[in-house]
Amino acid sequence: MTERKPAGMNFESWIDKQIREATERGEFDNLPGAGKPIPGLGKRRDEMWWVRDKMRRERLTFTHPTFALRKAAEVARAEAMAATSERAVRDIVAEINKQIVEAIRRPSSGPPLNLMPFDVERILQEWREQHTDKP
Repeated sequence: MTERKPAGMNFESWIDKQIREATERGEFDNLPGAGKPIPGLGKRRDEMWWVRDKMRRERLTFTHPTFALRKAAEVARAEAMAATSERAVRDIVAEINKQIVEAIRRPSSGPPLNLMPFDVERILQEWREQHTDKP
């Protein structure tokens, strides 16, 4: 941690002193990108360029909660159809329904959810039809 700026010393002199001392200690040696051109220098950028760049470097993604819940509902329905017992189907549907109800109660800005809770009995009927041994 750096020391506090001494009273009476202007900021420029204090900063110059810190940079000089760090250079003497070798703290700027072998920095990543040293001697390379600055990426994207001279390109036109919008105001969110740095956010996208940070997300790319950190390997982050963002999906709007509405889209994420729609996808989770699709996955939950597929998992329910692949479940091995009625109890598992009920548990899967109950969990996704809880998330859907919560999202409906607390709407957010952005795209509409366009989801209603699943009808557990209807899902179970479909599951039974798929899992009935047919001759």
